[in-house]
Formats: sequence, C-alpha cells, structure tokens
Amino acid sequence: MERAEIKSLLEVIEQQVSSSILGGMDEQYEELESLGYIHINREAVQWSANITNAGSDFLHNYRNS
Repeated sequence: MERAEIKSLLEVIEQQVSSSILGGMDEQYEELESLGYIHINREAVQWSANITNAGSDFLHNYRNS
C-alpha cells in the first residue's frame, strides 16, 4: 500500500470514533493493523477499526513533511 493510500484510510478512521470495515476493504485494514496503525475489533458483529498512537503519529508526520 502506498503512503498516500495509507494516509487516506487513516484520515477516514481518525475522523470517526470507530470506523466500520466495509466489504472488500479487509485486506487494506489488515495491512494497516500489521503496520501497527490501527486496531481491528473482531469481536463485534460488524468489524470496526480504531486508530492507534502509531497511526496518529504517521498522519502527523505525513502532514508535516
């Protein structure tokens, strides 16, 4: 996944308290989770993602570069 795509997804997640994972996006969200940028709540019926401190740091550094 390219940095711009990561930034775009993280911005969507950051703007929401908890971002529902839409069908077909599982792979992208799992990649973000493997990078440590989000945490996926798999215990709910509808999986959702929350941004982590590392994800917030990525966005902050991206915006300031």
